[in-house]
Amino acid sequence: MSEVLVVIDHAEGEVKKPTYELLTIARRLGEPSAVFFGSPEQGDAVAEKVKKYGAAKVYVVDDAQIKGYLVAPKAEALQQLAEKTSPAAVLLPSTFENKEVAGRLAIKLGSGLITDAVDVDESGTTTQSVFAGNYTVQAKVTTGTPIITVKPNSAAPEEAEGAGAVEAFAATVSDAAKTAQIVATQPRQSTGRPELTEAAIVVSGGRGTGGNFEPVEGFADSLGAAVGASRAAVDSGWMPHAFQVGQTGKTVSPQLYVANGISGAIQHRAGMQTSKTIVAVNKDPEAPIFELVDFGVVGDLHTVLPAATEKITERKG
Repeated sequence: MSEVLVVIDHAEGEVKKPTYELLTIARRLGEPSAVFFGSPEQGDAVAEKVKKYGAAKVYVVDDAQIKGYLVAPKAEALQQLAEKTSPAAVLLPSTFENKEVAGRLAIKLGSGLITDAVDVDESGTTTQSVFAGNYTVQAKVTTGTPIITVKPNSAAPEEAEGAGAVEAFAATVSDAAKTAQIVATQPRQSTGRPELTEAAIVVSGGRGTGGNFEPVEGFADSLGAAVGASRAAVDSGWMPHAFQVGQTGKTVSPQLYVANGISGAIQHRAGMQTSKTIVAVNKDPEAPIFELVDFGVVGDLHTVLPAATEKITERKG
């Protein structure tokens, strides 16, 4: 059975949920092998986590000469690993950085590339949402090793015990790949909530909040959800741009999306309409968002959300 390389999504060795989703998808295509870019000292701990989802091997790539630069060194390292292992496919979580890495890797390997897949079947055929989520298309790489980036929440992680054998891989990074250096970073302050693009539940607020996001945030916290915002809320200065969901913001595809005080303009729909279940709270019964939802509540979010939060808290207590 051919190997399928899965690039681990992590923060300081803490493996993120999209990795487990990709390992689950990779088992459809072959034998998953995880690729960890990080400190060798963290390799064993990471291997213990990913082997529970079928990782037969864990290639540990010391990121000492990679993390200080933009995407080119990582693409070179993956190229060298792919040339050594001849994988059936290379899967990466669909982040801005990984899509750039995937593009460079595809060029280096002379392979086809598919980005932002929302499903990959046993034959390697992918499903993508296109034209602001209004259509789905299927595509398959026909040249070289398929390089595929997959959106978070595209599969339910399924456990399957793997060997998790740790193997150090020494990559040689060229000087040409080190021309774009990271000279400073500003750590993002933690809110204690899930990352917006990875969350299984997203609760968003729009113009209808009137700038008061407390009901939205309280409801989100009761569900363990991420908080999002419409462009109107961001343009009004009520929330930072990092929280914006939509065509000019972030695209999310959670299991549950709750839109509060959001009219449902096409720009917002483009960022969330592939969500599995959509709920809207809006006091305007004619709001376009109701054309899209699975469940709708006509009412003032400042009344509905606190009541819902109270009920959820009672059930959890």
